[in-house]
Amino acid sequence: MNKFAYLLSALLVTGLTTVATAQTAPKTKTAKSMGKMSKDYCMMKDGKMMMMKGGKMMPMTENMTMSDGTMCMTDGTCMKKDGTKMTMTNGQCMMMNGKMTTMDAMKKSGKMGAMKM
Repeated sequence: MNKFAYLLSALLVTGLTTVATAQTAPKTKTAKSMGKMSKDYCMMKDGKMMMMKGGKMMPMTENMTMSDGTMCMTDGTCMKKDGTKMTMTNGQCMMMNGKMTTMDAMKKSGKMGAMKM
């Protein structure tokens, strides 16, 4: 009976310690919860196709297909799902949902957040 009481008290202390640790662990903030949701897009900048991914600008090395079926090629050509073709000019951006905009429009609307170019 003495061993049973010792085992029971050891399990109780271990369980309470685990619960206390789990409740006091710091919560990690995500970009969305902090209101700094970065926008991903591809754009023509200085005659080269670039892409913004996770707040970082990098050269576009492969074709990208947007959620509406629009495909942006590394040469700046964009083809919509219906076959309409266009070539992007400096400052134009294609959002991941397939909507075309410009850097100026993004800056004015505040959709760039704290991103630096």
